[in-house]
This record gives sequence, C-alpha cells and structure tokens, in this order.
Amino acid sequence: MTFEVWLVYVATVLALMSTPGPSQLLMLSNSAAHGFRRSLATAAGDLTANALQMLAAGLGLAAVIAASGVALTVIKWAGVAYLIWLGIRMIRKADPTDPHLGEQRPEVPQRHLWLQGFLTSAANPKAVVFFAALFPQFIQPDAPFWPQLLVLSATYIVMDGCFLSVYGAGASWVSARFKGPAKAWIERIGGGFMIIAAVLLGLKSVVR
Repeated sequence: MTFEVWLVYVATVLALMSTPGPSQLLMLSNSAAHGFRRSLATAAGDLTANALQMLAAGLGLAAVIAASGVALTVIKWAGVAYLIWLGIRMIRKADPTDPHLGEQRPEVPQRHLWLQGFLTSAANPKAVVFFAALFPQFIQPDAPFWPQLLVLSATYIVMDGCFLSVYGAGASWVSARFKGPAKAWIERIGGGFMIIAAVLLGLKSVVR
C-alpha cells in the first residue's frame, strides 16, 4: 500500500466518521455521567468490537454473517433493547428533587462500561460486511494481504479512538460545570443520548 492510497483511506474514514453514531452518543452519555477517564472503558469496548469485526472481515466471515438474517436481527434488536433499558434507567435515576443528589454515588464498575461499549458496537454485526466492502478498495493485490489489513485496521481504530475521546472529553467538561438539579438534567440528557443511539441502531435494522 502506497502512502497516497493510505491518505485517501484516511480521508474516506474521516468522512464516514463526520456524523456521530450510536457509539459516539454512548460515549457522550457515559462521559457526562461517569467522567472522561472512566468512560475510556466504553471506548475500549467499542474498539475491541471493531477489531474483532475487522478480523472477521479479513477471515472471510462477512458472507456467512450477511447470509444469516435471523442472527443479524436477534443481535441487533438485543442491542437496541439494551440501550433503551440503560437510557430509561439513567433518566429515572436523575431526579432533580432528590435530596441525596449531591452525594457521592457508587461508581459503576469499568467492566460494565466496557461491556456497554462492546455490545453497542457488536449490536451492528453488519459492520463486518462494511469492513469487508471498504478494505478491498485500498488493498493492493500485488502486495501481502495481512500487513495491509493490519495498517487499515489500526488506522481506523486510532481514528475512531480519537473521535470518541474528543466526544467524551467535551461531554465531561460540560457535565463538570453543572451541579445540583442542573446535574440531574445533564444526566437525563445523557439517558436521552442512549435512547437516541438505540433508535439509530433500530433504523439501521429497518433501512439496511
């Protein structure tokens, strides 16, 4: 793969990431609720799922997954239901009239935040098909396949990680400046982001 081809790939990925999706909205929500540093576990979960999806695409599993309509439907709608449940629970907990609102709450285990990120990304199994369609556009047939796939995958993961970090840092910065009842409304907005993320996943189920 030449440097020029790689630059075109970077520009393509930037264009694809210009619109926030379910994972970015989940990152916004968790950063606002739990802080940026803890929400990095959510980003790690998302990127782990992406890495597995890229590996599956490289191993030629995309055709198998694309042919399994039932599996796609079950996995996707399970992810939708999971995000809606998280969003509703977050909204219900954020009560502006709660006298204990300013008290320190038990921290959500980071493994739970990681799992949220992983499941949100894995809930779109057609991502394997997406990567299987994207990567061949930039892989040169006269060069070794796996080193090129590694470069493309690593580039995507680094760029996605940067986008998630920017979203998370911004949400955490805004959330830190609100206290009391205003903090509760920020958490409600975060819960709303989760529900919107679920709707986006659901729309993907309908239109794709």
